[in-house]
Amino acid sequence: MARSYVREARRRGLGRRRDRIGPIVERLAREHADATIALRFRSDVELLISVMLSAQTTDVNVNRVTERLFEKYHTPEDYLAVPQEELETDIRATGFFRQKTKALRGTMAMLIEDYDSRVPERMEDLLRLPGVARKTANVVVAERGEAQGIVVDTHVRRLSQRLGLTRQEDPVKIERDLIKLVPRRYWNVFPHLFIWHGRRVCIARRPRCEECVLNDLCPASRIEVVRLPSHARA
Repeated sequence: MARSYVREARRRGLGRRRDRIGPIVERLAREHADATIALRFRSDVELLISVMLSAQTTDVNVNRVTERLFEKYHTPEDYLAVPQEELETDIRATGFFRQKTKALRGTMAMLIEDYDSRVPERMEDLLRLPGVARKTANVVVAERGEAQGIVVDTHVRRLSQRLGLTRQEDPVKIERDLIKLVPRRYWNVFPHLFIWHGRRVCIARRPRCEECVLNDLCPASRIEVVRLPSHARA
């Protein structure tokens, strides 16, 4: 599917990916000026926990769980002070609660032992934490300051493919393609723009191409803009 969109971009004469990325980001920034992370947290530890719990569930569901969770647990030590079964019960609604509990407790223990109960700043240190893969680390780093990569979730993956920005399927390879295309100054906001556009307009099963501000830049758009030859436009 993604391959055909890359070819389709050429067929429709949409221009190079590098030339389209600026207008894509600028239009989405105007359209979704409120785009930001949907998870609710008050500290770096809460940010890390929220992102870890968000795997295979919705941000709305995570916020519902963490509203109570963060009133009960305040420090990394708190997550190790209760029996594992109690923490499992507290996060059960996020799904995969046994695996998530094991990862959370392992991460909290490493924060205490290696990082003075603080969330490390460097990507390589975050990736050492149990249950923290590149996507989670990217989110944490980006929300704390300057992004060191580009978060690739299901929305970013789908929209990057539909827009013909990548022909890859693997999130790590998609991120590599996007890093080459997207100016670094946009790395923090880029995922939020794609996530909100994916939720509001470019919906997986029913994309609203007629409402999309990118329909003339998107090779997957059902609205194909007729482009006149340069001599005709002159």
